[in-house]
Amino acid sequence: MSKLTAFAFSFTGLDGASIRLADYAGKPILVVNTASQCGYTPQFTGLQELWTRFHDRGLMIVAVPSNDFGGQEPGGAQEISATANTHYGVKFPIAAKAAVKGANAHPFFKWAAAERPREIPKWNFHKYLIGDDGRIAAVFATEVEPTDTRVVTAIAKELQT
Repeated sequence: MSKLTAFAFSFTGLDGASIRLADYAGKPILVVNTASQCGYTPQFTGLQELWTRFHDRGLMIVAVPSNDFGGQEPGGAQEISATANTHYGVKFPIAAKAAVKGANAHPFFKWAAAERPREIPKWNFHKYLIGDDGRIAAVFATEVEPTDTRVVTAIAKELQT
């Protein structure tokens, strides 16, 4: 494992502002690659439930829209915001659209793939839970709902450390 941690990375927000993971050092961060036209898009509801339940205790959630899987995020910032913020009521930060796989992948996703090569995103709504130390604490595949007991338990455990 590299000495580099998730805190070395940042994303450009959908609004153009910087989302620096280092700003959340010492707190758990859930990074999720998302898409507006995916069968799993309703997981935004569960992600917002996690945000509502745990944000005041320190949880950060960052959605990273990507068009890498099935071309299911074809729109720009306005369309992404309409889906996440307007339709699903998302209040947590949303990054600008980015690649999550391949040579052009965002550096965070390249790092995560090197750290956990057997647990790379295979579809939209893949979830990386970053622990308070900046390392990957848990990985949840697309099919695992954000409100699944395994996700909630892993977040609660990170909030206790």
